[in-house]
Amino acid sequence: MANTYDLAVIGGGIAGYTAAEKAASLGKRAVLIESRDIGGTCLNRGCIPTKTLLHSAELMRHMKSAEDIGVDISMARVNMNALQDRKQEVTEQLRSGIEQMLKKKKIDIIRGTGKITAPHKIEISGSYGITAVEAENILIATGSKPVQVPIPGADSEGVMNSDMILERRDQPFKTLIIIGGGVIGMEFATVYNDFGTKVVVLEAMDRILPQMDREFSQNLKMIMTKRGADINSGAVVKSIKHLDNILPEEKEVLPGYEVAFEVNGIENTVRGDGVLISIGRRTNIEGLFDSSLGLKNDRGIITVDDSCRTNIAGIYAAGDVIGGIQLAHVAAAEGCRAVECMFGTDAEQDISLIPSCVYTSPEIASVGMTKEEAKSQGIEVKAGKYIMSANGKSVLSQEDRGFIKIIADAGTGVVLGGQIMSGRATDMIGELALAVAKKLTVHDLASVVAAHPTFSEGIREAAASMI
Repeated sequence: MANTYDLAVIGGGIAGYTAAEKAASLGKRAVLIESRDIGGTCLNRGCIPTKTLLHSAELMRHMKSAEDIGVDISMARVNMNALQDRKQEVTEQLRSGIEQMLKKKKIDIIRGTGKITAPHKIEISGSYGITAVEAENILIATGSKPVQVPIPGADSEGVMNSDMILERRDQPFKTLIIIGGGVIGMEFATVYNDFGTKVVVLEAMDRILPQMDREFSQNLKMIMTKRGADINSGAVVKSIKHLDNILPEEKEVLPGYEVAFEVNGIENTVRGDGVLISIGRRTNIEGLFDSSLGLKNDRGIITVDDSCRTNIAGIYAAGDVIGGIQLAHVAAAEGCRAVECMFGTDAEQDISLIPSCVYTSPEIASVGMTKEEAKSQGIEVKAGKYIMSANGKSVLSQEDRGFIKIIADAGTGVVLGGQIMSGRATDMIGELALAVAKKLTVHDLASVVAAHPTFSEGIREAAASMI
């Protein structure tokens, strides 16, 4: 009986511990199986550490221009050791809070690597040896890890992925070459650019942030270029070469790496003392189950239905392992949805409407439809737009160019989506998500008195422009 549970979760990230907590709140006995730190990628190697660095980087950038706003300070510099200590402090504090919550909910934690050996059965390998548990329901929430790319030289010593760069305690690079201009790549580009590093971004697609609204890509490229970054789109990387320290014939001290890439058939090279590969993540399911179990997956992505059920009764999956948008809040919502399905309770959240956020500077956030997506579905829409250079809070805060855009049904005025590029965009997007979810109209948004000066009053202005 001691090793029998209503729910066994493999993976202690946000999908896993949220699901375990949800099950416990329903009076169910749950166990969480995790081989590393509780909190998973988001807390330990992703969202929280990255945003901690971004907070410090933004402060650094503002300090450099402090004299422009009447603040006289001595020269600012980055202390990477202190920065890493601060990042560790933040993650440990949050992780401790999660562990205390799990303990309070009487959720067991088993440290080790879980493997599903049969329906309802898990074998766990750890430093203590091997143990086994049985559960009425199993949730797979093992997350993802950085993609390994087949680029010659990608495995050279010192070439980093996003996990590795987060642990770096050396002083900032002189030149950092970032392969991949998606969300992860552009967030790290923001961090190191603000630290004073020369940043070179190589993105194979025709624009950075290729999965988001084109206006985001265009504006962010202009802003980053103005700040000194070198942004290259349509750049196909051919090789990464680790250089010797000194070129004998010229007695020239070289940076550590040379990256060869091609744009429109023209070959180019760039040199730097750091290379970061950030072209996405892949599911983490190696050794999770034997192929004889018959658990359906497509190239490592576990196949589930709308309720996170796999093809095997009693086995569910949530988070990055089921593909789709790899975001922490999506994983948490999916974990809850799986538990609701297991135990027959009503769904609390609408996981069809997901806000997307990028923590560059300015921040970027989007929810619902873009104008192009609505058009592709044959929906006639109207768009309202407010330029944030007219916003008092943006001006006094020295924010760069930005905008708030609202997409609404042309006939009814019902809000269908919105895009924000502004200070605090990731906080403000919740207002537009609520508007889309509750089918509010632009009249509803425009009728609310907004506080001044705030970034969020731009939402009202964008809505009012459509009336």
